[in-house]
Amino acid sequence: MQRTIDELAGHIVLCGWGRVGRSIHRHLTGAGQTVVVVERDPERGATLEGLWVCGDATDDAVMTAAGIERAATLVTAVDSDADNLFVTLSARDRRPELFIVSRVRDEANEPKLRQAGADRVVNPQQIGGSRIAALAVAPNVADFLDVVMHDGSLEFRLADVAVPAASALSGQTLREAQVRDRTGALVLAIRQEDGTFATNPAPETVLAGGSTLIAIGTASQLEDLRSLTST
Repeated sequence: MQRTIDELAGHIVLCGWGRVGRSIHRHLTGAGQTVVVVERDPERGATLEGLWVCGDATDDAVMTAAGIERAATLVTAVDSDADNLFVTLSARDRRPELFIVSRVRDEANEPKLRQAGADRVVNPQQIGGSRIAALAVAPNVADFLDVVMHDGSLEFRLADVAVPAASALSGQTLREAQVRDRTGALVLAIRQEDGTFATNPAPETVLAGGSTLIAIGTASQLEDLRSLTST
């Protein structure tokens, strides 16, 4: 039985139900995420199977109805950069800890969205170009990543797992932590607090509090890894 919006916490609020929004929604729900869509066009929103709020995402009352105060992530993907900027700025003011992903159409507006508080800014045209280039150069790699991230037909998944400062693993090396032996998940990379990546980390790599593990494994293995880092 589907829960109501008022019962949700830790969900994703997605603003915009155009072509980009529909694609985002398909991938998110396919990955098992709970999504609430905000769409101002009632006819367009009526085509949506799932939770949604009819209204303008720039209206604070509409975002409250979508559960923005309890959401884990906001994805703002409306057609206008100005609207995405306003939604991002307003959401950041209301929820300083909220993770925000914003769509941008004009590359020149990307710095403005970051200044407004977006954690990530995505240009769909650029992503499409990168995807085409990847298929041209390494089609099997690109297909594998698509399946692992979105398709759901493989048992294995890619995930990012935070290492809190208070984690028992903080300060240990990968060898000492025995992540693979204890969870079955494989650490492919470590993202440090400064945003840099250590790919294919050596066993002597130290796990710092505040870093993030990029790992591959089954759903249960990744859950075991999350449990391990959170203790």
